[in-house]
Amino acid sequence: MRPAPSRPPLLPSLGLALTLALSSCAGEEPRPLRFTAIPDSNRTELEQRFQPVADHLASRLGRPVEYVPTNDYAASVEMFKAGDIDLAWFGGLTGAQARAAVAGAEAVAQGAVDAHFRTYFVVHPPTLDLEPDQEALPLAQLEGVRFAFGSRQSTSGRLMPEHFLRAASGRSPEELFEAVVYSGSHDKTAELVASGSVAAGAINFRTYDELVAAGDLDPEACRVVWRTPEYADYNWTLAPGLDERFGAGTDAALRSALLELDDPALLAALQRPEGMIPASNADYAAIEAVARELGFLAD
Repeated sequence: MRPAPSRPPLLPSLGLALTLALSSCAGEEPRPLRFTAIPDSNRTELEQRFQPVADHLASRLGRPVEYVPTNDYAASVEMFKAGDIDLAWFGGLTGAQARAAVAGAEAVAQGAVDAHFRTYFVVHPPTLDLEPDQEALPLAQLEGVRFAFGSRQSTSGRLMPEHFLRAASGRSPEELFEAVVYSGSHDKTAELVASGSVAAGAINFRTYDELVAAGDLDPEACRVVWRTPEYADYNWTLAPGLDERFGAGTDAALRSALLELDDPALLAALQRPEGMIPASNADYAAIEAVARELGFLAD
């Protein structure tokens, strides 16, 4: 008996369409698209901020979208590497680490402010009484104090301030300071400096300005003494293969939804009232170079 002729496989788009149709008929919810954000402030605040973003993306994509919290910066990168999330609001360093680990991942959007990001160096004046807004990093006065960074994987709270410290001194933070503390987040760094638990620290300028504007931080207890040069920072990074997993057109629709974020409430949730602009992997080449120089990315 002659074997039955083999059938050619269904085209991916047709197979996916049939799968979605069958799931719909069976009353099954389509697979949710999942995203996360680096935990640069406390977890409850982040969940309140990002749930409206999830709702917006769900309405634009026509499928469930879930915000997945993470415990630390490194965990957000690991989730992206493992394929547990499809999209992430990364910092410059975590985005570079994720894209280096996942071929085809792309930075697609950033806040208008993210092309011109800065770190503030701050001090507790009763401990270290320096004049505000100095033109140059007051390295001699900072030497030998207790100093706080944010997360170990933070671009604005660790990578770039360490880069500027090393460039100015030729020494590591451990060689410069009496003690180096990693607070875990920018708001926590502000608390440590304002309370005098440390004499100085490095804080994302946007978080600092918002804490002061909200009355949650006394600028005289946590005084800005130097502002770094600009660098690129936060970004939305997409995992590859979205069309294969969720259906043709998902990738393009998600890019559009991110770039067309214009609701003031959503932009406030992202702390990006100026709006979103396109981004590319090339925008973070300088961050990647610093990360490799300091050992945060393998060659």
